[in-house]
Amino acid sequence: MRHPVLAIGVLILAGEVIFALPFHIPRFFRASLLEVFALSNADLGDVFAVYGVTAMIAYFPGGAIADRYPPHKLMSLSLFATALGGIYLATIPGYRGLSVLFAYWGVTSILLFWAALIRGTREWGGDRAQGRAFGILDGGRGLAAAALASIAVLVFAGAHVADPTTVDPATRRAAFIEVITFYTVVTFVVSALAYWFVPRPSQRAIARASPLANISEVMANPLVWAQALIVVCAYCGYKGLDNYSLYAVDVLGMSEVDSAAFTANCAYLRPLGAVAAGFIADRCSASRVMLALFVLLGLSFGPLSVAVPEPGASGVIVANILLSFAGVYALRGVYFALLEETHVPQHVTGTAVGLVSLVGYTPDVFFAAIGGRLIDGSPGVTGHQHYFAFVTLIMLAGAAMTGLLMLLTRRRQRLAADSG
Repeated sequence: MRHPVLAIGVLILAGEVIFALPFHIPRFFRASLLEVFALSNADLGDVFAVYGVTAMIAYFPGGAIADRYPPHKLMSLSLFATALGGIYLATIPGYRGLSVLFAYWGVTSILLFWAALIRGTREWGGDRAQGRAFGILDGGRGLAAAALASIAVLVFAGAHVADPTTVDPATRRAAFIEVITFYTVVTFVVSALAYWFVPRPSQRAIARASPLANISEVMANPLVWAQALIVVCAYCGYKGLDNYSLYAVDVLGMSEVDSAAFTANCAYLRPLGAVAAGFIADRCSASRVMLALFVLLGLSFGPLSVAVPEPGASGVIVANILLSFAGVYALRGVYFALLEETHVPQHVTGTAVGLVSLVGYTPDVFFAAIGGRLIDGSPGVTGHQHYFAFVTLIMLAGAAMTGLLMLLTRRRQRLAADSG
């Protein structure tokens, strides 16, 4: 592969920027977004559910497309189309317009992009460095997310919204539009970079793909289905982080700017967690690392389901929040390394990613809607406690499913050895 460092660098940047408009803004500026768009938590959850439905439909055909067409064209087109949606977001549409926009983004950010990104990363890692490849990808994406979020916070604060209680709604709206514009411009720029610098695979490698044969092969593999269920649980943990900016405002008493800065700074844990987990996974297997992380996250989210901040105790809660960020980012950094551990053939990588993603990212449909209702149904600390109890149960389910995958993998290896 020519210029491997440049190749992974562009994959990292593109892999994060594609989700900047639909996810960075709600994650780092959630309280302000609710105010500017006049939404409740349940409304925002329903908007995310629309994204999830369209994305879920796009995952599987997107996998087949990724096995047949060059990733640089697919990824560049996706980024450009997603950036166009940012122009519309800057008009501050109503609830219906926002729902249509997120449905549109569910297609643009997934159909031509996601499986192409994962396939390219797996090829970059080779046979013996899958954990490292996906750890570097997700860790690098985390570094890109943190850097972009930090700049966006400066843009927001520079528009005189350091204390939202002292500014009028028009000023807050104008500041928020500046944040949207920033992310939109960045997405357009990365679209061009992706076209020129994402590696071109050989035409022979693309032409070999047979969509119907690939689909049949993947659908018949129980280990792919098990991996999909593991990703469901891991992705719920990731979605669970979305609540922390609001938790910091409602429970810890931070301002909107301080809350956004806090969660943006937490994103710097992503490269540390993901890269470390990737290197460890190459030494002792991705499944073992994931089992330990699910248990750790259960122990991290669990106390927040009962904790009531008292004077002098907020530092302990913040430390626990930092631990959950690091654990979730480590988990995300290795779950696609299971493709190699479970011996999914290279030529069906895109199709396998499509199926795993179709099932694994269903939390985009249900998680925010359920979480928003748990928070709105019990205002204050109690609603957040219910939210984190929900996340804790899912982390424990993830640990159980990972253990099952390990048993199934060992059984298949024994059968292969006996037949050999």
